Amino acid sequence: MLHTPICDVVGIDQPIFQGAMAWISDARLASAVCEAGGLGIIAAGNAPADYVRDQIQKIRLQTNRPFGVNVMLMSPSAAEVAAVVAEEKVPVVITGAGNPGKYMKLWRSAGIKVIPVVASVGLARLMERAGATAVIAEGTESGGHIGELTTMALVPQVVDAVKIPVVAAGGIADRRQVAAAFMLGAVGVQVGTRFLVAEECGVSETYKQRVLKANDISTIVTGRRDGHPVRCLKSPFANRYAQLEKEGRLAEELDELAVGSLRKAAKDGDIQAGSFLAGQVAGMVKQRESAAEIVHDLMYGAEQTLAEASIWTK
Repeated sequence: MLHTPICDVVGIDQPIFQGAMAWISDARLASAVCEAGGLGIIAAGNAPADYVRDQIQKIRLQTNRPFGVNVMLMSPSAAEVAAVVAEEKVPVVITGAGNPGKYMKLWRSAGIKVIPVVASVGLARLMERAGATAVIAEGTESGGHIGELTTMALVPQVVDAVKIPVVAAGGIADRRQVAAAFMLGAVGVQVGTRFLVAEECGVSETYKQRVLKANDISTIVTGRRDGHPVRCLKSPFANRYAQLEKEGRLAEELDELAVGSLRKAAKDGDIQAGSFLAGQVAGMVKQRESAAEIVHDLMYGAEQTLAEASIWTK
């Protein structure tokens, strides 16, 4: 069984984090990953603080294993959510879409392990100095908010730049990619897109079908113009947004178009107005499985892949 330093740091059996997906990664999915030995993560997204508190209380009824909460720093509710996770003393906080520096003292005083998502060496170093427990180096292949560097380029540079553990994310959906992440120097992986079709994932059936039918060129990136690029599956919404960007429309018009689009996809399965966030590996996700089956396939499969790689050294 694979066992790395991140397992001991966080208190998990398998070095795998379930990616936080807004309006998708709830207590049910996260607890299933926790029970399988990984770190399940509740996504706060743009949800109000009361929703996050409710999900924290629900997961504690479903598992006694460590879990995480992702705080999306661009959310208008970020400050309130930051306070809730401190009050609830959640085991791990994952942060995304920004610098969590102003909340670090609050969380650390509550005994919380803070693991920010970073898209550059500079931010990784800054987070280490701020007291982060570890960092998640996420490549541009991932779904949702993205940076510029690929996972292959980003992870080893972050590993070389910091002394804290590094978890790799972006473009990881099968055993070969997990094995590659360890070879790049990561001590764990974060996986999002593959968990979209987990049996315990409550996302709309339309969303699941779109992932299962995706191919290698099914994603598109929008939002580069305003500095907040997002990767999602091609759809009428995404195509319309991209066209308006190309035409140079005002940010206010684009924002109005995007309001509620993720929830429309995740909860309503709205093909026309929904934003179906997914990574470039969506084309590799071809079957429904339980969260436990996904964790087992990735972890034990990676162990086998690493062992088989020795043939090249003979």
